[in-house]
Amino acid sequence: MIISTKTIYIIALFFLALLLNSCSSDENTSNQLDSQEQINEDQIREEDTSGEEPEEVQEQEEEQQQEEEEEEHEERENIVWKNWYLSVPLEKSDASGKATSIYYEDIINDQLTAPQREYFYKNEDGSYTMYTKFTGFTTSGFSETAPNGGTKFCRTELREYWKGNQDATDNWYMDTGTHEMESTLKVNYCGGSNQTYVAQIHARSSPTKPGSAATVKVLWKNGDLVIEYYIKPDNGIWTSDYIEKITIATVDYEKFTIKLRIIDGTLEYALTCEAKSIVQPYQELYDYVSNGYDFDNYFKTGNYFKWNSDYTESAEVILYEVKTNHY
Repeated sequence: MIISTKTIYIIALFFLALLLNSCSSDENTSNQLDSQEQINEDQIREEDTSGEEPEEVQEQEEEQQQEEEEEEHEERENIVWKNWYLSVPLEKSDASGKATSIYYEDIINDQLTAPQREYFYKNEDGSYTMYTKFTGFTTSGFSETAPNGGTKFCRTELREYWKGNQDATDNWYMDTGTHEMESTLKVNYCGGSNQTYVAQIHARSSPTKPGSAATVKVLWKNGDLVIEYYIKPDNGIWTSDYIEKITIATVDYEKFTIKLRIIDGTLEYALTCEAKSIVQPYQELYDYVSNGYDFDNYFKTGNYFKWNSDYTESAEVILYEVKTNHY
């Protein structure tokens, strides 16, 4: 049987087509396998990243979340609690005769003891009641009642931690920057002498800076607000022996906002009381730096009851808001 050249050519083309189709199928299969392998690798990577993150990343995220929660809480509270600690006239646990200090964690987490809650508690409107009476337990130690040698008073009062630094030795100076406190309060009642201090700029004494510089105090006295402020002493020691007083307004038992500011070393004050239609803008009162004052200072606000003649009289102040600024 003789096969023609044409037939051989057709047969050769047929087998060539089969070969090419086989190669194409192998390539498609290989590509499919490669694609599947890539998908599997991507899934593995996704599973790895969706699992537990490195410990350092987790810690950073937890810290950021905690900071955000604290900032949100502080905005709701109208008080940045880490900028303050609270004194109440209960004896410290070390039996030193000094008043008890309560720090911001216990206030934020509502962990005050029952005796502490007698002096400080939160109201339904978000304000705080600051009740106090003379117990003998003062911030500097135990004191008898007057006239039995007692010269000190008791308080339920906030003391500033400058910029939230939990260190009472770290404070601000008048010769640098601007320092402001804005405190909104109301006196519910005040027994005894009808006097309680509601705001202060206090200096920190030291061996190289003698004196007891309660430099600026705002006194609620029978409904009047009186600013008591130290002036330059003749003997160089800043004490209440050298003091001036000015009555700035009558607020009675109404809600008011007192503002104290040190700017360029000079004391200024401002006051508002809506119920009494009082709007006093900032007014200069005394230039401390030019008169040689060089103490470090901190703000205070609350209920520093000016009474020590018995253990029964008391005073109650409502604190609505307090803000500080340092720049």
